[in-house]
Amino acid sequence: MILHVYDSAARSSAGEVYVATPDQKIVDIVKNFGGNAIKTSDNHETGTDRIFEVFKETLNSEPNIIINLQGDMPNLEPQAISNLVSYMNKNKCDIGTLASDFSSKIEIDNPNIVKVAVKEKLSNDIFLNALDFFRVKTNSTYNLYHHIGIYAFTSKALIRYVSLKRTKLELERKLEQLRALENKMSIHVGYIKSSPLSVDTEEDLIEVKNLMEKNEKN
Repeated sequence: MILHVYDSAARSSAGEVYVATPDQKIVDIVKNFGGNAIKTSDNHETGTDRIFEVFKETLNSEPNIIINLQGDMPNLEPQAISNLVSYMNKNKCDIGTLASDFSSKIEIDNPNIVKVAVKEKLSNDIFLNALDFFRVKTNSTYNLYHHIGIYAFTSKALIRYVSLKRTKLELERKLEQLRALENKMSIHVGYIKSSPLSVDTEEDLIEVKNLMEKNEKN
């Protein structure tokens, strides 16, 4: 699964790709694949802290844009990553992310699927301010979308983010991005038509395997 994510990132031509992990087994798998992998501390509280370690220690704080991809989204399209990088290069926000439509009512009710609220309807080539993120169903009057677990930081935003204390909503909902919103950092959301699966359960793993096998045959 991690190699599929690595391959998507590499094919996006967004820049250098690194896998940050405390697991030596994953480091070995990625390096045997010919990729870059960094063994990080196992004491990080969040994935963003782990990304920051590589940004600071390995990359000498040099990249202007840092993309944090989740290792459990093997069918994320490379073009989606490229589009997000292009937007971030316009310097319009602190953090950029993506969202898609819900495929069914079941997704809206599923607590494993993160929802993002925006004021207006998302469409191609338009990024809107994220107003809230949550897991459980809400009576929000805003437009709700299926949040995709990809985060693009400016270097300044990443440095600021990791300096902030974990917030009440971040801990309650177990969503890192709420730390940014609660500290008035701007998060812009872009739209993608496809909805890459995040593998959180065994059922998710079976579904994504079937989807990818189908795509390979086509």
